[in-house]
Amino acid sequence: MALFLQFEIGADRYLIDAAEVASVRPLPVLKALPGAPPGVAGVVNHQGSALPVVDLALLATGRPAADRLSTRLLLVRYPAPGGERLLGLVAERATGVARLDEKNLAPSGVTAAPWLGGVAPAPTPGGGLLQRIRVRELIPEDLRSVLFQAVEALA
Repeated sequence: MALFLQFEIGADRYLIDAAEVASVRPLPVLKALPGAPPGVAGVVNHQGSALPVVDLALLATGRPAADRLSTRLLLVRYPAPGGERLLGLVAERATGVARLDEKNLAPSGVTAAPWLGGVAPAPTPGGGLLQRIRVRELIPEDLRSVLFQAVEALA
């Protein structure tokens, strides 16, 4: 059984492997990053360094995450040129966890969004489906270096 952080995009529920999450924080004010790839909400100051932030709702639906008390900034471990870096993710209703056996995650059949992983029934009665987010697939490889270089230029 693996532990996942659970959150929502609109009415749908999603999961991120808890082992990839370094920290969950209240959503701070973000600085816009002009010319950023789709879904990139901006940058945030983290311990004196600028971190890129991806809005998961914006990436998935084209609309920014709702401004709620439960909308959080997830700091996740992300592969970047030169080694692993932190990446910020804006996630709505990021207040729960779920334990799932990863073998119960069935392929979703979605190929247009490679960052969308398998689906599984929610462990609660009437809970619908949960879908995994593949953190390492959120930003296409060709844009990773550009995004992290742009952030470093702000420092």
